[in-house]
Amino acid sequence: MKTSIKLSALFFLLTTGVFATTAAKAADVTPKAKEVVSFRALDHDRGVKLTIAKSDAGRSFVRVYGKHNELLLKDVVSTKTDVERGYVLTELEDGDYTMEVKTGNQVVKKNLHVYEENDQKTFFIYQD
Repeated sequence: MKTSIKLSALFFLLTTGVFATTAAKAADVTPKAKEVVSFRALDHDRGVKLTIAKSDAGRSFVRVYGKHNELLLKDVVSTKTDVERGYVLTELEDGDYTMEVKTGNQVVKKNLHVYEENDQKTFFIYQD
């Protein structure tokens, strides 16, 4: 008898808690900002695919720097619309590199590590 009373009270408390919660309103949820730049691997891990969102400036600058901060690549990308651009990394020597994308007043930097595995160049992007 005591067990059934305890179970009934517990069930009553749980159902009261479920109905007492308020549902989230659409106005309460703030949408995530669209990423301006995203980095992904090209097919077969040959390089980096950049996706750059449309910008008011109309163009973005992509730069790749070597270990000693020397400029290895500079590319101007028209960003009047969303753009995807691939950069093949197989010709780079093993080591660390920095890829920088400047769009308007925003600068996104990612560090890359290029190395050889099973007689094939590959890379990874350091996570922030």
